[in-house]
Amino acid sequence: MSMLSTVSDYLPFVPKPRPQFVTENGARVHGLIAEYASAPEVFHAAEKIRDAGYTKWDVHAPFPIHGIEHAMGHKKTILPYIVFSIALGGAFLGWLMQYWMTAVDYTGFTVQGKPYGAWEPFTMIIFELGVLHAAFASLIGMLMLNGLPRWNHPLFSSERFLSASQGGFIIGIEATDKSFDPEATRKLLEETGGTDIEIIEDED
Repeated sequence: MSMLSTVSDYLPFVPKPRPQFVTENGARVHGLIAEYASAPEVFHAAEKIRDAGYTKWDVHAPFPIHGIEHAMGHKKTILPYIVFSIALGGAFLGWLMQYWMTAVDYTGFTVQGKPYGAWEPFTMIIFELGVLHAAFASLIGMLMLNGLPRWNHPLFSSERFLSASQGGFIIGIEATDKSFDPEATRKLLEETGGTDIEIIEDED
């Protein structure tokens, strides 16, 4: 592998971008993957990779591994806060719409004997619009936080990676990780028990 030179190598005041690693044939490196023999092995390997400071990597297994999120150092998702905020916005929109209809646009229609703009008759619509906005926020927020939809991925080119759906345990570390170094990362994967380490080329 070789690292491409950039103008920031010669101008110290220009922020240096992440190095671009390429293979011998000139293809950009997406990352490295390694296979593990069992769930306990990949679990302990994840703990060591987390402690080594890597942040852009993932574990692929044929079934959920209990506690793997903690072993990988994942923080709590912000999705609940996004959903709650959007739901409150939807509920407020429901109240504002009905207030405008009854207290501004169509004044003179008394509902349930209450004053114009009274919130009590608005409760059902406020609730429904809050739930509707929460549902859309959870779906769209989940897709955005996961980087989806994505129709293809560099890992799909690896037959070894595809074996994860049939019984394999794979750890993949991306080249965009600030701690990524081809030799050091390969050595770490070997030390954690990884075998059949493979270079994954990035998409063109």
